[in-house]
Amino acid sequence: MPDELGRFDAIVIDPPRAGSEAQMRQIATARVPVVAAVSCDPVSFAKDARILADAGYGIDRLWVVDQFRFSPHVELVAALTHR
Repeated sequence: MPDELGRFDAIVIDPPRAGSEAQMRQIATARVPVVAAVSCDPVSFAKDARILADAGYGIDRLWVVDQFRFSPHVELVAALTHR
């Protein structure tokens, strides 16, 4: 699978609340230049982002979106690039 991913210039991923460890490992191995990651859980986002960081990615931009009024839940959107 990583060889197939390597043909793309960018990937957008919006995993479930539990995160996407397996998919992030595939993306990290493929070294796709740009990853746009959306997450509804800051803890799982941190775990997923660590996988990419260990593979040479850095967070260029990070947005916190408070789209659920009167709720403690937030969405995160991050732009990561391979260095």
